[in-house]
Amino acid sequence: MSFLKTKGIIIKEVNIGEADKIVTIFTKSNGKISASARGARRPRSKLVAGTQFLCYSDFVLFKGREMYSINSCEVIEPFYEIRNDIVRLTYSAHIVDIINDIVQENQPASRTLQLFLNTLHMLTKTNRNPELVTRIFELRLLSILGYAPFVKGCISCGKTDTANLMFSFKKCGFICDEAGCREKDNSAVRILPGTAKAMYHIVHSRMEELFSFDVSQEVLGELGTIMRRYLRERLERDYTKLDFLKSLNNA
Repeated sequence: MSFLKTKGIIIKEVNIGEADKIVTIFTKSNGKISASARGARRPRSKLVAGTQFLCYSDFVLFKGREMYSINSCEVIEPFYEIRNDIVRLTYSAHIVDIINDIVQENQPASRTLQLFLNTLHMLTKTNRNPELVTRIFELRLLSILGYAPFVKGCISCGKTDTANLMFSFKKCGFICDEAGCREKDNSAVRILPGTAKAMYHIVHSRMEELFSFDVSQEVLGELGTIMRRYLRERLERDYTKLDFLKSLNNA
């Protein structure tokens, strides 16, 4: 009989039958794991709390022939507040969509898990702008995955003045306004100095300092425009859950 003890967070749940469900757990030791949670939908089940969406728990898993089953779980952090805020829940669902795409089964991704947990903490326990928190998550995650843009200055000439920079999707980094640097690059978009500084901080800061800044609405708008396209081009998928927030704003 083989057991696995690990910490993990529920990133997907599918109801099975009258009382069971299959959950996907993003674990510290094994990346993404699918596990059956028998009886977890019964109100008195010992598994009911720890198998809720976005609940971070200590798990004891039994390895069966086809998949794991949850023997026990003890809640570490339920991130319960997210469920009571439709805006923060929508941003969290967007983040989980990305996590489900990039985390592989039985492939540890400890840096990604730490970023994910820190992001949920910022969405749950602070009053930080959830859109900024999400943009920080997106760019830092792509950096962890090896898609970090060059943000130390102009990728072509090395100029570090942030006053006249553009972001080039073609070159994956900053370029300056010099003719030789921006020549034949129709992908480049002009950015504010504040946007350049924010992107540098997100890519290069230590994890404990990652969320320690704020930006203007104009800079946040530029970050959103850049990250929507950069995310789509790097992960080859359109993420549409945040479109729901536009419909709320237009209602």
